Amino acid sequence: MPLKTKLGKPTDQRIAMLRQQVTDLLTYGKLETTIDRAKAVRPLAEKMITLGKKNTLASYRQALSFITKEDTANRVFKTLAPIYANRNGGYTRIMRLGPRRGDAAEMAIIALVDEDKIAEADAAAKKEAEEAAKAAKRTKKA
Repeated sequence: MPLKTKLGKPTDQRIAMLRQQVTDLLTYGKLETTIDRAKAVRPLAEKMITLGKKNTLASYRQALSFITKEDTANRVFKTLAPIYANRNGGYTRIMRLGPRRGDAAEMAIIALVDEDKIAEADAAAKKEAEEAAKAAKRTKKA
């Protein structure tokens, strides 16, 4: 994990914070944080998407060892990886917001690119899950 700054935290706390921020970014599609943290999250999130593009059992286990939620890891491999299949890196962007009101820390939003494609894929996955649940309910009654 090549970081230029320690982000004001001991190593174990820093790694835990970055793991959670990567998980949240991959779950929700965007994250509001400080610029330094966003710059630290970017390479880690892109590495997880690259692992999703490999789509092997070993890469899934490697991603799952870093991502804190299993459903987020599934989302990376089933939804995000196919969207970014033709893209060689550059899956995220950082947009500066300006200073935070309490301590004047420079804030930024880190977001996944191609938000419209991700929203469509999430809607299709949700619809598919609902249909599968209905089918399971019908077979249970019969």
